[in-house]
Amino acid sequence: MSTFTPAVPHDNTTGKAARAASNPRRHGKTRMDPTRNNTAAGIAAWLLALLFASPVVWMILTSFHSETDAATNPPSIAASLTLDAYREFFGETSGVSPWPSLINSATASILSTVLVLVLAIPAAYALSIRPVKKWTDVMFFFLSTKMMPVVAAILPLYLFARTVGALDNIWFLILMYTSMNLPIAVWMMRSFLAEVPEEMLEAAQIDGANLLLILRKVIAPVAMPGIAATALICFIFSWNELLLARVLTGVVAGTAPVFLTGFVSGQGLFLAKVCAAAVVISLPVLFAGFAAQDKLVQGLSLGAVK
Repeated sequence: MSTFTPAVPHDNTTGKAARAASNPRRHGKTRMDPTRNNTAAGIAAWLLALLFASPVVWMILTSFHSETDAATNPPSIAASLTLDAYREFFGETSGVSPWPSLINSATASILSTVLVLVLAIPAAYALSIRPVKKWTDVMFFFLSTKMMPVVAAILPLYLFARTVGALDNIWFLILMYTSMNLPIAVWMMRSFLAEVPEEMLEAAQIDGANLLLILRKVIAPVAMPGIAATALICFIFSWNELLLARVLTGVVAGTAPVFLTGFVSGQGLFLAKVCAAAVVISLPVLFAGFAAQDKLVQGLSLGAVK
């Protein structure tokens, strides 16, 4: 008579331990430490950030030096600090105030940005949520307007402005900035509005909301990060623009970048004054960026993750 002997269960833990003990590569630490990788990446990011920020830091430091110290080669880091460049920029010594130019830049940048948003949001709505026929051709047309360099169009624009009496006119400059930023805004806003859920629009239509109410009450709150990002980029482009303002304006409608170039001279020293002017003129853009920092990050990342 045969007897039945039950099978002994196999201990996986013992087997794994034996394999790990017999294989020193498994028993040792073969993978790189994630903490070490993160530390190395953090150090590299900080070094890269310092590399890109070093010209800005140098510009700020130079603006507090005298013209003689700023013009030394190599520049002197330990030179005495002074506010003479800022006093001259604000007209205490030269008698020329920068406030008209700063006000012109703020007026042109803010009003052109508002006009761009007013025109770009309905256009993006028509190209994304309610797409028109051959909308890709429309998008390519908007993109093609940015392919021609401004230098190629500056002479016709100057002749047109002179013919209609629009030279040195802030409203003509606002129109130019609006046309310059509108294609970029339409492209950006289309990608943002494409992420608006269609169910929200259908629910609003069922409730009897018209197009303007849908844009104001439904689409605008959802796409607000994208609108903020688009507005900030258009504001920066308008504030920093130089070529159109240099050619189309003069004494009355001159902007801050044009006022900055007035410090560059072939006679005498001007480096500290130019650095001081660049620092002051950069402050509105920096303040706007910090104020809309959260919205800008959300807007630029909108639609990146499905």
